[in-house]
Amino acid sequence: MKKGLKMKLIDLKNIDFPTKKDEDFRKIDISKLLENEYNKVKEYKLDFNTIDKSFQTENELVKINKQLESKTYELKIIKSQEEPIVIVHTLKEDNTLYTNDLHITVEKGIEVSIVEFFVSSCKNSFYSINRDFHIKDNGVLNYIKYQDINETNNMICNTIIDLEEEATINSSAFEMGDGINLNIYDTNLDKKGSSLNLYGLVSLKDKANSSTIFNTTHNEQETYSDIKYKHSLRDSSKAVYEAKSKVNEKGIKTKVFQSSDTILLSDEATIFAKPHLEISIDELEASHAATTGSLDKNQLHYLQTRGIPKNEAFEILLKAFENEIFDTITNQKAKELVKDFKRGDYV
Repeated sequence: MKKGLKMKLIDLKNIDFPTKKDEDFRKIDISKLLENEYNKVKEYKLDFNTIDKSFQTENELVKINKQLESKTYELKIIKSQEEPIVIVHTLKEDNTLYTNDLHITVEKGIEVSIVEFFVSSCKNSFYSINRDFHIKDNGVLNYIKYQDINETNNMICNTIIDLEEEATINSSAFEMGDGINLNIYDTNLDKKGSSLNLYGLVSLKDKANSSTIFNTTHNEQETYSDIKYKHSLRDSSKAVYEAKSKVNEKGIKTKVFQSSDTILLSDEATIFAKPHLEISIDELEASHAATTGSLDKNQLHYLQTRGIPKNEAFEILLKAFENEIFDTITNQKAKELVKDFKRGDYV
């Protein structure tokens, strides 16, 4: 692409961009992600090998990177290790559309923890990333994603998950930035005993906007999925949680759980939560729920009666609410990295 060339995402060819007519996007204004112009396209390079692999999904948004000639990088884990693998993406150039595709393979019986940080210090930039996870038999991937982007930036993250027999992924996602984020997770559980655990904390302020869509299909017996997200929303921030889990006829003895818990910290904050189950059999365990409210006034009053100032008591209760997601990180070193994160260390 020639230097200085202006472009709009909407000008990309052969992509059927979703609209509010699509069921999953009724509450998501995707036009906000597509309306900006960018001076250039830049591939965010990784120090990994590249492979010729296309992402197999019905999600049209994964095509953006391929149209912009993005390479697919590969990270193959062949040995278990206690030390987490840490990848830091720091966006610094204004008015730039960044792309990045990464395919991660965890070999049979291997357990590994990976932490990815996405941080920006630029203005009016866009990050389009695709993640393809393939965990082989009895493998375990503990994946942590931390997003902290500026308010003028946008980000789309498409995640495709492929689990073989008795394989497990434990994913903990954290969104702390001020920008616009769209996260889409597509998973087909086709192998017996595969286990999908997706946890997330979305803590927004100002005019931040975050949407997360989950599409999970159980096609085999004794599969497991647990999708648990917590939201704490300040000011006029907005979040969308769309979770659809489908259990087909072969999914006997499957366990399927969904939950969304939200604390609204201002009258202008908004949450749209839609947990949804489609079940074709009787022999399974399933539940879904969505709660929305404010911090417990009785608990707040109790802490104040013990001599704790109101603002401090407020933060104690909020941290207790959010810590449940931090506690889903099983690798202690990875947990410390995330809890001690400071944007200033990376920008």
